[in-house]
Amino acid sequence: MNVSAKVESSIEVTGNAAWQVRKNAAIARGEGNAAPIYVDRARGSEIWDVEGRRYVDFGAGIAVCNTGHMHPKIHAAVTAQLERFSHTCVMVTPYDSAVMLAERLNKCAPGDSLKKSMFVTTGAEAVENAIKIARAHTDRRGVIAFDGGYHGRTMMTLGLTGKVTPYKNRFGPFPGEIYRAPFPIAYHGISVEDSLRALQILFKTDIEPRDCAAIIVEPVQGEGGFYPAPDAFLQALRQICDEHGILLIFDEIQTGFGRTGKLFAAEHAEVEADLMTVAKGLAGGFPLAAVIGKQEIMDAPEPGGLGGTYAGSPIGCAAALAVLDVIEEESLVEASVHIGRVFAKRLLALQAEFPDRIGDVRCDRGAMVALELVENGDANCGDAALTKAIVTAAYQKGLIALTCGVRGNVFRFLPALTISDELIHEGLDIFEQCFRDALADKR
Repeated sequence: MNVSAKVESSIEVTGNAAWQVRKNAAIARGEGNAAPIYVDRARGSEIWDVEGRRYVDFGAGIAVCNTGHMHPKIHAAVTAQLERFSHTCVMVTPYDSAVMLAERLNKCAPGDSLKKSMFVTTGAEAVENAIKIARAHTDRRGVIAFDGGYHGRTMMTLGLTGKVTPYKNRFGPFPGEIYRAPFPIAYHGISVEDSLRALQILFKTDIEPRDCAAIIVEPVQGEGGFYPAPDAFLQALRQICDEHGILLIFDEIQTGFGRTGKLFAAEHAEVEADLMTVAKGLAGGFPLAAVIGKQEIMDAPEPGGLGGTYAGSPIGCAAALAVLDVIEEESLVEASVHIGRVFAKRLLALQAEFPDRIGDVRCDRGAMVALELVENGDANCGDAALTKAIVTAAYQKGLIALTCGVRGNVFRFLPALTISDELIHEGLDIFEQCFRDALADKR
């Protein structure tokens, strides 16, 4: 065998396709992957696969790496922590980084109330614990969530999640005392008044307000389609909760840490939640999540009632402290606003050219941008097939793109907040070409 044949054989054995075969044989099929791209390394907003191909990353690990892949300051903080220790369990022998991180989160959380925090590992755990805290504080059991909301994959959070496929399909029954109301989406004909009216009907037909512990809502729906909650809606929820002694929980797991042009998305509506869940962008790629809330509410559970073996990992805490430094030092909240404007200019121009195919562009929440594909300009006829064709082509041409929406017809753009304009335009050039090609093929 000559040298070139040996190289080709090596690539064939260790390339993306070969790894996908091994993955399918070794990992449960339920834990699928959007693209058969196996990552070798990543820096900033670029990824290279095991075959040496380069990709522009518009996903940031689903809004996890807001500070970009392998930011030097985060890398240095984690490396320094590894030289000290990797784990002791914060509930057994705690450490300073957890305390310092809680202090910083309490300080930067929206609102004037004194805050406390508790740590876990994943966003779903944070939501689970927020519900536990709300029930302990109110001595009530009912929880209200919203259609299209996404809160995690555990049994409680699946009960709260308002999207069946792929998350809830075949996994029921789910926990009781969970109720759901429509989420206001003007593009789909659901007004704030419609949602609030449905909530009042819910109080008359399914659960009395005095039996409701909490209302949980995403300030911008994530998996549901990147629909921002109107400011008036969040403000009305605050009033309803205050009137009935219900706790208001904001799920800021995807929207937090500069993603929407504010440090937290609720700041757009100037509403303070009683409890707030955070994860994803908190620790720059390391598993860490938290619940932040008003002191008297957070202290409702008895000692030992909250926590977990890996809760508040010292590696994650070190990374998160560095993330908060980077957000401040590099003005990433302001950068998010700029990124949103760059995307908006390009995508709105594309929509103007294809109004029958691009039904809506949502670009008023910083670097949390969405484009919704439809047929014949009809908001109720989402084009999931076209969406799938475009995202598949984008992977092949060097762009990591994500989709969402209960109809499977929404592109969500979640670039790192450190991305350059040059890379944004490179990625959007690929996206636009894939869109035009897929549209031409469909015709």
